[in-house]
Amino acid sequence: MIFKKGELFSGPGGLSLGAKMAQLIDPETGKQLKDWGIEHRWANDYDPDACSTFRLNICDKPDDSSVHCGPVENLPIGDKSVLGDIDCFSFGFPCNDYSQVGEKHGLDGKFGPLYSYGVKVLRQYQPKFFVAENVGGLQSANEGQAFIQILLELKDCGYILTPHLYKFEEYGVPQARHRIIIVGIRNDLADKGIHFKVPAPTITTPSEYRTSYDAITNPPIAEDASNNELPKHTKKVTEMLSHIPPGGNAWHPSIPEHLRLKVKGAKLSSIYKRLDPNRPSYTVTGSGGGGTHMYHWSELRALTNRERARLQTFPDDYVFVGSKESVRKQIGMAVPPKGAQIVFEAILKSFAGIQYDWVEPSFDIDALKEKQQLILEELSSEHKQMAFNL
Repeated sequence: MIFKKGELFSGPGGLSLGAKMAQLIDPETGKQLKDWGIEHRWANDYDPDACSTFRLNICDKPDDSSVHCGPVENLPIGDKSVLGDIDCFSFGFPCNDYSQVGEKHGLDGKFGPLYSYGVKVLRQYQPKFFVAENVGGLQSANEGQAFIQILLELKDCGYILTPHLYKFEEYGVPQARHRIIIVGIRNDLADKGIHFKVPAPTITTPSEYRTSYDAITNPPIAEDASNNELPKHTKKVTEMLSHIPPGGNAWHPSIPEHLRLKVKGAKLSSIYKRLDPNRPSYTVTGSGGGGTHMYHWSELRALTNRERARLQTFPDDYVFVGSKESVRKQIGMAVPPKGAQIVFEAILKSFAGIQYDWVEPSFDIDALKEKQQLILEELSSEHKQMAFNL
């Protein structure tokens, strides 16, 4: 069975590359079942460079018309003469308003409500399954109400949901990146016995996690690799870095007073933080000013975009289009393809009836609904008490 996939908020193609790489292996023969897989049908993103990257790598055509570049608000969702029919759907809806770094507006922010376009696709197309992705901070946005509301709307589209907080370092990704992924199987298919289970971590001992050193150096990055331009720094920055040990940051006590940052308030641990070569990297991000570019454990510099792409498990022949800052943003906002591949392969196994190791999901929707009701009751009591006091 070949599933044709549509995608919103596709970025440079992390989810789609994971889907494209997903294979189904016959447990008896050990051979790939080539009549099972996931193929790209259409995609949308508002970032022109990300769309160009997607076309070049996922579609193999720099001008492929199946990638619709522009605001999702302008996309003719439901018009199958433009967006053809699909069997499955993925969307990493924008995380800006749910991230732990930022103002955390949740559903009240500019980007928070954009998940609703994914809901619209599900109602219009009723694909067999979907995969939705967002940051771990989604579970606490709007005092937990945003996550519950999104889950209930997705469920009401006619799906059995399995939401889980994936810690990607437990799946071979050389990065401590924790993301909520929601897998939905259409109700009628679930009634026929197709049930998705969270794939068990492939690595259970932290000492066996893939390190940033291994990811960046094994094999060495070719001299002519794309997106691998070395960054430039001021003399003061390189001198400061020389006093920061692997794993340390801009507030390490070994930094001389005259080189220390004159910053008041919170001291973010990722500012001028150097990688620890013996551990997975900290989370690759797509934005931020000076000091947020991730720093090499031994060389006095920030990482190149190709090194960041390796931490995100993009292969070296995956070429990113755009300026250095645009490429940095694309890489940081993407889903690690290797992590996505594991999820998509578990979905294929679920449809094929192939058993695999699994774990209980992080979230129980019924328990979350009860929590929501308690929050609403507490808010109601507070309002009544305020009225009484007045």
